[in-house]
Amino acid sequence: MDLYSLWIEIIATTWSRITFDIVVAVVAALLVSLVVGLLFRAVARRRGWPERSVQRLRRPFRVLLVVLAVWAGFDASLLKLQRHTWDEVFAVVSIVAGAWFAATSVSFLVDIGLSRYRTDVADNRSARRVRTQILLIRRVAVAVIVVVALAAILLTFPSARAAGASLLASAGVVSIIAGVAAQSTLGNVIAGIQLAFSGAIRVDDVVVADGQWGRIEEITLTYVVVHVWDDRRLVLPSNYFTTTPFENWTRTSSQLMQAVEFDLDWRVDPQGMREQLHEILGRTNLWDGRTAVLQVTDAINAVVHVRILLTAVDAPTLFDLRCFVREEMIRWMQRTAPDALPRTRLVITRDPGSVAEDPVTQGERRDRELFSGSAEADRRSRNFTGPVATMEP
Repeated sequence: MDLYSLWIEIIATTWSRITFDIVVAVVAALLVSLVVGLLFRAVARRRGWPERSVQRLRRPFRVLLVVLAVWAGFDASLLKLQRHTWDEVFAVVSIVAGAWFAATSVSFLVDIGLSRYRTDVADNRSARRVRTQILLIRRVAVAVIVVVALAAILLTFPSARAAGASLLASAGVVSIIAGVAAQSTLGNVIAGIQLAFSGAIRVDDVVVADGQWGRIEEITLTYVVVHVWDDRRLVLPSNYFTTTPFENWTRTSSQLMQAVEFDLDWRVDPQGMREQLHEILGRTNLWDGRTAVLQVTDAINAVVHVRILLTAVDAPTLFDLRCFVREEMIRWMQRTAPDALPRTRLVITRDPGSVAEDPVTQGERRDRELFSGSAEADRRSRNFTGPVATMEP
């Protein structure tokens, strides 16, 4: 047998051994994944865990087991000299698969935590606070996992380890330069963490920021997204909410109170408006039954200022309630109390200090002013206003 044939036979034998070991390892990994998956799904159904999160965790777990199994098969089949190169490759792939599985596990735990705090109830302040904190923790955890995975990949190469030692020697200078260059970014990151754990704002809070009314839709480490009432998105840096005054309508409770105001005529009947207000509120479920007050808060010049205070369970419901009461009150005044509608009055009076003219003088002045402006007009005026000539019989 020549050398070429011997080499081919060694390769074929080695490859068949590698293939057999890999197949056995992969089959074993799939069996372990199947058993663990069945047990995990049984526990998830009994505890009521989200099915979508369980399905999402299955794929990275299987990939990680298969990669580790294939790596073990190669190590069992190859010589020590051949094993060195493949170990570096499988180490990198295993780190990537492990980071994927770790990030998915964090998301799975976050989903379990969020499922216990419902935000579709009337008083959801505590649930929204916990939801905001958990979502921010997930982002931080995923970022840490990615950074650790990249560092672990770099440390698998000997050249990267030497470069890391030199980088550590100059870490002081680099940190100072990075701190100066990224001062605003780091400030926003710190502000984002402060917002998440201080409770100043939470996801789904109703706020008035930068003159815009909307809900907090998302809180990240560097910016906050406000869903404005007309479906626009207002993106503000995190430090805006730590350095600029803003209104939070749901800071302690989602229940709110606001006013409906009218400028009406002095002939308005406040008691009649109160009776009509209670009749209107009895026809809607927008009012929460806490406060309904009608008061005349001012009466100056030509109008009477009437204010109606109303309460509702949250800001959108209160807005709809105010619009409903305003429309119904306008219809009631147009139909049954037109005297209450605002109007402007004008009274013309004579100055008592002026001297009245003699009626004869006034008549002569009007006659003189009948024809004027030219010589012909003056002659015509004398013909009409002069003395009448009489003839003796």
